[in-house]
Amino acid sequence: MVTSSRRTAAALAPVAAVAAAHVAPAATWLPVVRRRFPRLAGVGDPAHVALTFDDGPDPGSTPRFLDALEELGVRATFFVLGDGVVRHPAVVRETVRRGHEVAVHGWSHERPWLPAPGDDVRALARAAGAVRELTGRCPRWYRPPYGILTSGRWAAARTAGLRPVLWTVWGRDWTPGATPASVRAAVTAGLRGGGTVLLHDTDRMAAPECWRAALGALPDIVRRCREAGLSVGPLAEHGTAPP
Repeated sequence: MVTSSRRTAAALAPVAAVAAAHVAPAATWLPVVRRRFPRLAGVGDPAHVALTFDDGPDPGSTPRFLDALEELGVRATFFVLGDGVVRHPAVVRETVRRGHEVAVHGWSHERPWLPAPGDDVRALARAAGAVRELTGRCPRWYRPPYGILTSGRWAAARTAGLRPVLWTVWGRDWTPGATPASVRAAVTAGLRGGGTVLLHDTDRMAAPECWRAALGALPDIVRRCREAGLSVGPLAEHGTAPP
């Protein structure tokens, strides 16, 4: 029995090693990445803060964020899922009509535990194509679900003409206990000029109704940025794009 277990472990070791190497870039949210790869982390113009939202479009919640942003006089970048673009095209069109930037979050919200470079290329090309066909604009940015930027996803993004970008601060607004106060505290505690804020405009991949915490925190986040002399806007205005 012991011998059999050892043989099984030895057989699985190469698979585990490949998987570990594949998902190793999952730690891209760590502070070391912000220091060593600031553009990847979304560090831009020190007088500007990029405001970004993930996981939409959602016909039940995204329009509420669009209304709130319009009242605040702020535009943002929305990282959308391709399957949502196909299901809710009117929401995406309205997002663009109101002056916001639409970027790619993938086709679906899956974790890439094992390498699948062919699938990565096809999924990102499909998602980018859906955005381009619907909006008439080529998306510029890609943010992988969960921040797991594997080597395969990196290569797929480049093939699709997308630039990977993550975030410098997040609101932890996907958790069941999130409140406007907790989201505001999480964002403002680590926010600096040049930072990129990650929030969510839907609860599709998170705790039910958690988007309300992000929506409630939004006015205070914008106000605090402005009080600090920082402008707030989409990644297109953040100074992270290469020349």
